[in-house]
Amino acid sequence: MTKSFGKSLLAAVLAGILAGAPVTPVLAQEQASAPQAKSAAQGGVPISLGLSKQHYTGSPNFLPNPTAPYRAQYVNPGTLSNSPRLEQLIQNGRMNLSLQDAIALAMENSMDIVVQRYNPWMADASILKTKAGSFGFGVPNSLAAGSTASLPNLFFDPFLTQSFSFNSSKIPVNNPFSSGAGSRNFLALGDHSANYTTQYSQGFSTGTTFNTFFSSVRSSSTSPANFFNPAVQTAIGVSIQQQLLQGFGRDVTRRNILIAENNRKIADLAFAQQAITTITSTVNAYWELVYARQNVAVQQQAVTVSEKLYNDNKKQLEIGTMAPLDVTRAESELATDRQNLIVAQTTQLQDELVLKNFISKDPTASNLLNVEIIPTDKPDTPSSIQTSPFADAVQEAFANRPDVQEQLLNLKNGEIDVKATKNALLPLATLTASYSSTGLTGNSPITTTTPAGVPLVDSIGNPVTVLDNMGNPAFIPGSTSTTTGLSKSGFPDAMSQVFHNRFPSYTGGINFTFPLRNRAAQADNIHAQLTQRQLEAQMQQIKNSAVLDVRNTSIAVEQGRAQVEAASKARELQQQTFEAEQKKYQLGASTVYNVILTQRDLITAQGTELRALANLAEAKANYERALGRTLQVNSVTIASAKKGELERDTLIPGTRDGQVIGTEEMFKALDDKYKSGSK
Repeated sequence: MTKSFGKSLLAAVLAGILAGAPVTPVLAQEQASAPQAKSAAQGGVPISLGLSKQHYTGSPNFLPNPTAPYRAQYVNPGTLSNSPRLEQLIQNGRMNLSLQDAIALAMENSMDIVVQRYNPWMADASILKTKAGSFGFGVPNSLAAGSTASLPNLFFDPFLTQSFSFNSSKIPVNNPFSSGAGSRNFLALGDHSANYTTQYSQGFSTGTTFNTFFSSVRSSSTSPANFFNPAVQTAIGVSIQQQLLQGFGRDVTRRNILIAENNRKIADLAFAQQAITTITSTVNAYWELVYARQNVAVQQQAVTVSEKLYNDNKKQLEIGTMAPLDVTRAESELATDRQNLIVAQTTQLQDELVLKNFISKDPTASNLLNVEIIPTDKPDTPSSIQTSPFADAVQEAFANRPDVQEQLLNLKNGEIDVKATKNALLPLATLTASYSSTGLTGNSPITTTTPAGVPLVDSIGNPVTVLDNMGNPAFIPGSTSTTTGLSKSGFPDAMSQVFHNRFPSYTGGINFTFPLRNRAAQADNIHAQLTQRQLEAQMQQIKNSAVLDVRNTSIAVEQGRAQVEAASKARELQQQTFEAEQKKYQLGASTVYNVILTQRDLITAQGTELRALANLAEAKANYERALGRTLQVNSVTIASAKKGELERDTLIPGTRDGQVIGTEEMFKALDDKYKSGSK
């Protein structure tokens, strides 16, 4: 009678404990002990990826501050501390975390995002450099930093060159008559000059080079043979060069700018790919923690049941109503359940650390190290997770996946390179034209010339009669020059001559250069074409990988849905089996060993259902990644820092204000952005 009453009591206790456990623990919300911060999905602070904080495609203008182009632009250091949102979610050592908040924290704090964010800014700097006519820097996953074609270089940035020079020298005279010294003695001529030159040059995308100059030279010499001493000579000139064959055409001359702009789009896509990867990893880590916490609850429940069974069996052994073997079996089951609980608890700690690493820049920060993360979201029900028809899913993946769009842009870069290397095969033909006007003036003596045959006069002008040896009057035998003053003229007179075109010079011509073998250009063109063919093959390879990824992830979703349904059914049946075994034990038709076995099977079934639900949630995240819809599904957009308003030009390709846009529209928006930035 006592034994029967003990069994009935034990059965009732076990049934009550297991009946109090959640039927599907992962679907039950844990009660939050602290108020939860408002999530992004509920209208809180929008998720910001921060690309709009900097813009490096423009440089300081020369006006109104002439010194601005010669000063370095300061690049702000990166923030390596956790975002304020993380601190706001921590309450009393616990963090009640929704999935959307986890994604928001990952976008703000993931070091992968922090590192990848610099690549689009570096691509901005590459555009800035190519606008000056140089080669770009290149970005990861892009084809090249610039075209490999050996074309005439054009510098689109204008250059202003000014030079000042002064010279003072004494020149030894070897021939005094040709030098104007007029003496047989060894003399030295003194020469002094001051030279000032200003030159402006610029290249244009039409293959044109423009150059203009102004020069002024003031010189003086001790030579009496110079007309002007000192003398001022000025000149103004203009020259133009135009490429006619090699290097002709805006598409060819702007090739590096076009490639740099495509590389900027590739950097955007690579950043989007990193965001997708980070979100997917964060989602998976979130559901792993959900499973780990629920598994700890299941294992804790198993330990509670085992402890109750063991303690009751010990009491019955003491009063002689139970065999020692039953107590040993209960003790063995308790030890196994405790071991499973320890494994589940350590797994929870590991999964919690993994999630902390995704949502924080420093998971070892003092305010985060000992914080317990409590997930507040539950997985979607299997019926709510749907997949698209395979053909539609593949087309969506081709339109949205960043790796496919990156390869399309690489193909465009390849086409630009092929066109440029083909143009470089042509001979070099340069049309040149120049014009200059010169002026020369300076100080010159004013002289009076006395003609030959004039009678001699005294100091007051009276004729003086002088007879020669023959008794005839003497006359001045030849003309003589007498300096009576100085005519002064300088820079204004020289410039007057320049503007009145008194001494013009016109030059025109065409230069041809024919490489007789042209092997370097041939090699460049062949390499560009081979690269283009390789890119086409890689595009097909990427598409095939995308198709396989879509197929595998869609199958994983279907398998996950089937596994959840099967695991839920198995758990329900095992629950019924356990309850039946309890009734049999209560009636004395079963043993403690059978109760332990059915209890173990029920715990296993509950764990299997938990694992299946987590696997289905992760399969859903991977399916969204394969189709390129992760950003849209998780409401990831880029918001400006001002009043939380969404930016007008979204920097994450494929989204605009949280809405998916088509590929063509995305590229058009990016093109408009870069064209507006290049003006």
